[in-house]
Amino acid sequence: MDIRPQDILIMKKKHPCGDNRMLVLRSGMDFKLRCCGCGHEFMVPRSKIEKNVKKIERDESSGQT
Repeated sequence: MDIRPQDILIMKKKHPCGDNRMLVLRSGMDFKLRCCGCGHEFMVPRSKIEKNVKKIERDESSGQT
């Protein structure tokens, strides 16, 4: 699964604040995510993220080639 920093992940389950959108700050074996609702930052293992992600929103205007 191709998940890059600055992607927004739509998760199957909601964060306790009620939002299910997470901003990817860092990717690798673990992901550092920030909740788009409350701003809480946390680390999650890659295997758990790949199992629970519903959709990836990517800003294509960032100029990646």
